Amino acid sequence: MSADNRIESAQQNGPQPPAIRRSPLTALAIIVVLIAIVIAVVGILSRHHSAAALADYTAGSAAPPVSLVSPQMEKNAREIVLPGNMQAFTQAPIYARTTGYVKAWYHDIGSHVKRGDLLAVIETPELDQQLAQVKADVATAQTNAALAKITADRYQGLIAQNAVSQQDTDNALAALAARNAEVTSAQANVKRIEELQSFERITAPFDGVVTARNLDIGQLITTSGATTTTGVGAATTSKEVFDIAAIGTLRVFINVPQVYAPDAKNGVTATLSLPQYPGRVFKGKLVRSSDSLDPATRTLLAEVDVDNRSGDLLPGSYTEVHLNVSTAVPTLAIPVSAAILGQDGLHVATVDSNNRAHIVRIVPGRDSGNTIEVLGGLAPGQKIIANPPDSLTDGEEVRVITPQQSSSQQQEAAQ
Repeated sequence: MSADNRIESAQQNGPQPPAIRRSPLTALAIIVVLIAIVIAVVGILSRHHSAAALADYTAGSAAPPVSLVSPQMEKNAREIVLPGNMQAFTQAPIYARTTGYVKAWYHDIGSHVKRGDLLAVIETPELDQQLAQVKADVATAQTNAALAKITADRYQGLIAQNAVSQQDTDNALAALAARNAEVTSAQANVKRIEELQSFERITAPFDGVVTARNLDIGQLITTSGATTTTGVGAATTSKEVFDIAAIGTLRVFINVPQVYAPDAKNGVTATLSLPQYPGRVFKGKLVRSSDSLDPATRTLLAEVDVDNRSGDLLPGSYTEVHLNVSTAVPTLAIPVSAAILGQDGLHVATVDSNNRAHIVRIVPGRDSGNTIEVLGGLAPGQKIIANPPDSLTDGEEVRVITPQQSSSQQQEAAQ
């Protein structure tokens, strides 16, 4: 074979195209990409599952764990003990009725006053000038009325002689009536200013003790209900200048449970005990009741009056009122740890079927130290939280645990 033929044969049967030679590398790259995609998908799913598990754990751990306890039924004694709030028999805020500066004050807190005693004096120079002005207006009106009377009398004398017309005479009489009305109006205005001027002297409306003083010498008192200045010495009538309370007799309000409502009759003697006087009792008398039960607590509001001429008892004090009952009735008792002290009394926390806590107000009875009687607000068999946390709020989600779970958690914490 010639050289030319060999060259032509080599060109016809030459090497394969480059695509055919790179096909194994392409397959390997595809396999690597698929493996990377699988690994990425598995990682994403694993992270998503871990995040969901962490969210569930966090949500479960965020709800405070609580244990429930059932109130116990105990047979009550022949005497019930109810919490009471002492109030002054009469209490009144004293407001200023005129505008001016405080000239002097004569009684401070704790001062015993009689009806009509002077409490403070307010200077009102503008009011004094107004009084002088309206008195001058009275004098002017009286002078005009006197002149109108002379004119009317003269016209009445002349009409008898047919010297003037009837119309002129009627006009003179009408002018006299108008001048007299002006005198009456001016005199009424004088009385009004004099009444306002009398309010310069603030006096006590009844016998009592001063419980608050909200003014000082030089302070501006207004009757507009708004602060006139923002500096020291500004005042408004939106706040009373004095508070006076009659404490010779105190009112004690109690909430009597429904089962004992028949025993809360007017004239029943009650015994009061106060923490600041251990071993000492005070006698009171039930004088009136609302004759209606509160549908929220099923209790009867009653008032006990206590003689306080000695001054030992203070308005606003907490007291325990002892009342005798005709029949002993079983009552509920809860542990002291389950009680929540609020601004309006004692509460307990219940849990509904959705594990939501609800703060319920109760009417407490006797406190034995370990347990507290519940006279109202809680139904028999209704479970409550044994030891509610201080941060518990109404409607908050909780996690109810059993005593076995609680002991196991304590062991895990110890380990």
